[in-house]
Amino acid sequence: MTFTSQQMIRLAAFSGAVAVIVGAFGAHTLKSVFDTHQLETAKLLGIYEKGVQYHFYHTLALAFTGLLAHRFPENKWLPKAAGLFFTGILFFSGSLYVLACRELLPFSVAWIGPVTPIGGLCFIAGWVSLLIATRKETMK
Repeated sequence: MTFTSQQMIRLAAFSGAVAVIVGAFGAHTLKSVFDTHQLETAKLLGIYEKGVQYHFYHTLALAFTGLLAHRFPENKWLPKAAGLFFTGILFFSGSLYVLACRELLPFSVAWIGPVTPIGGLCFIAGWVSLLIATRKETMK
């Protein structure tokens, strides 16, 4: 799927709203839920907050990529970077959210552990794609 600049910016806006909602849920609800279930609250909140942190960072990267794509619509690397940033958000941050809450879920999520590094690789590939996109010959 190739994203247009408008789609990238809209996706970033949606992702930003979700990041705020997820972050607020973690800050205002999860602590008491973890405490109630006698779980390792500090450790689990740390995992969850790391997901929120990277979610926000890469939402901003996605928005920036959309702005660049608006300025350079023929650049083929910017949509790749956007797709990788969004996939990284889903895989990296999403898996950390699930991992932090795994003991609260009524089903096993043992399979999700390997998803986190895949999301991290997507983030790295997104940044490399953005670097390639900014080469002199691609910024025309």
